[in-house]
Amino acid sequence: MSDTHPFDPIGHESIAEAVVEQIETMIVESILKEGRKLPSERDLAEALGVSRPKLREALQTLEARGLVHVRHGEGTFIANLTGRAMSPALLSLYTRHGEAFYDYLEYRREQEAFAARLAAERATASDKARLKQIIVDMQKAWEDADSDASQEADIHLHTAIVDASQNTTLMHMMASVYDLTRQGVFYNRAYLRTMDGSGEALLQQHKNIVDAILDGDPARADHAARMHMDFVEQSFRKGQEQQRRELRASKRRTLSS
Repeated sequence: MSDTHPFDPIGHESIAEAVVEQIETMIVESILKEGRKLPSERDLAEALGVSRPKLREALQTLEARGLVHVRHGEGTFIANLTGRAMSPALLSLYTRHGEAFYDYLEYRREQEAFAARLAAERATASDKARLKQIIVDMQKAWEDADSDASQEADIHLHTAIVDASQNTTLMHMMASVYDLTRQGVFYNRAYLRTMDGSGEALLQQHKNIVDAILDGDPARADHAARMHMDFVEQSFRKGQEQQRRELRASKRRTLSS
């Protein structure tokens, strides 16, 4: 594997099948994530050390298996394999039934803690370098008061923690959950920032999780992840209660005028 691409040269036996197996393995291990564009045919053939006809044969097999799809004029992309975590109808139902939102947070709490614990046990040097860089990005976004950059760094960090868990099922399942978070389906991070005051508490919570992972302390990483999700839940409960107070006060004011 080179520093510029993650592919290994292919030997001479069963060339097309070997290409298929390597790309399938990289999809399973979440190295090649859904929506990722593969290198051009020429570059990919060169990276794998195979002929372009053999590469085309392998890509046709992958496409027939529903693992990649070709966009004419654009290239070959890893297919959307996890799909939606929830159907549009169920998402709509969640927005109308607020308590269901807390079931989502409960699910996130357990999965985030599990991922952090595994990451503390299994993170590689590359994983740790990635986490450190995201914390740097998150710190800068906070200092610049850049809410968009903060939200993107937040998702990148949680994704990196899950990747560092080395659990492929967790990687694929949480990718779908984080996609919903990115779309702001369940909550908007900017709202959390207003409850926090400046976003400083959120930043520190993320640092605590990463520090525990870097120190190789699974129990502390688990606890830090749970504390973070507890903060999210408490902030939303506090916000909802404040909204109810404002509504009651508004009604009283209307009746007394």
